[in-house]
Formats: sequence, C-alpha cells, structure tokens
Amino acid sequence: METKLKKIHNETGIKQSFVAEKAKLTKGAYSQIVRGESMPSLPSAIRIARVLSETVENLWGNQIE
Repeated sequence: METKLKKIHNETGIKQSFVAEKAKLTKGAYSQIVRGESMPSLPSAIRIARVLSETVENLWGNQIE
C-alpha cells in the first residue's frame, strides 16, 4: 500500500533526503515513515508537514484511531 508521503514524493519529485534534513530526522528514520513501517512523533510529524506544505491531518488523518 502506498503511503500519502510516498505519493507526495512520487508526484512532486521532492527527495526524501531533503525532507529528512529539513525535518531534523535521519534518512533511515524518515524512510521508515514513508514506507509506513513507523509513525513519527507529533513534533516530527509537524515538521514533516511543514516541509511539505501539508497538514498533519492530511498526511496521517486516516491512520488515527
């Protein structure tokens, strides 16, 4: 299943390494988030959303239970 983040990267061409650096995450940690293998902390989710000009709700809203 393609995550919202993966879809954004595929559609925009924004490199994962760019987002990881700007969001103050390691490339490995961000890659796991993009693949849906882990969920970011709230502060990390906010930073990722800001870098991508998205909202946290848009990126992960369907995964909140």
